[in-house]
Amino acid sequence: MKIIGIILIVIGIILFFVYSNLKRKLASLRQARPASIAELNHLASEIALEMGSGSWRDYVKLRGTIQCDQPLISELKQMPCVHYNMTVVREYEEQVTERDSDDKVVTKTQRGSETLSQNRESVPFFLQDDTGEIWVEPEGAQIETVRVLDEFSPEQPSGGQLSFGGFSLSLSSAETGRQTIGYRYQESVLPVQRQVFVVAQVSDFNQSLILENPTTKGQRFVISLKSEEALAQTTQTSVTYAFYGMISTLVVGGLLVIFGLLSA
Repeated sequence: MKIIGIILIVIGIILFFVYSNLKRKLASLRQARPASIAELNHLASEIALEMGSGSWRDYVKLRGTIQCDQPLISELKQMPCVHYNMTVVREYEEQVTERDSDDKVVTKTQRGSETLSQNRESVPFFLQDDTGEIWVEPEGAQIETVRVLDEFSPEQPSGGQLSFGGFSLSLSSAETGRQTIGYRYQESVLPVQRQVFVVAQVSDFNQSLILENPTTKGQRFVISLKSEEALAQTTQTSVTYAFYGMISTLVVGGLLVIFGLLSA
C-alpha cells in the first residue's frame, strides 16, 4: 500500500509540472497582442525612424499561410514541409524466465520494442496573410504537426539494410536473443501551404522583421494548426484535467502512505 502511495505521489508531482507548463502556455496566448503583418511593418518603420532599427521587440499573435520556396522533404513519407519528426521502431519477441506466484520458474514469450532512429528538422519560412508576409525562424517553437505515416511492416530487410522512403539504416548482425516481428515507421509534418496560428516575438533584427523564440522569460513560441479559439480551449481543458489529476493522485497517494505507515 505504501509503495502504491509513493508511486501516486510521484505521478502527482509530474502532473504539477505539466499543469504549470500548460498554465504558462495559456497565459502566453492571452498576453500576446493580435496583429497583422502590415501593422507590424508600419510600426517597425516608425520606431526605426525614431530609435534606429534593431531595437524593437513585441510579443504578438497572428494567423497566416506557410510559404517556402525550398521546403524540407520528410525522410519517410517524402512530403514537402517546413518541419518533420520521424521515428523507426523495431518490434520483437523474446523468451524471458521469471518466477510465478508459486515461486516456480516459468518461461514465457514477451513482446518489446526499441527505437532504431529518431530525427526532427525544421527550416525557416514565410508567414503570409492578406496584408503581407513575414519571416519565421521556427527554432525553439512548440510546433503542432499532422501525422502522415504510422505503418507497421513485418518484412525483414534484405542484406541487413533497412530502407523506407529516403531513410536507410544498416542493421547489426549480432544475435540478441530477440526475434524481430517487424518495423514501425511513424512521421509527422508541418506541411507547406497550410494555415497556422503563430504566437511569437517579433523583432526588426538586421533591418527586416522576423518572428522568433521570445527572449522574455515565460513567453512561449507556438506554431499551431488550430485557430486561436480552438488552441485556447484545448489548452484550458488540459489545464483542468492536469489540475484535478494532480490533486487526486497527491491526496490518494498521501493517504495510502499514511495508512501504510500506521499498519506497519
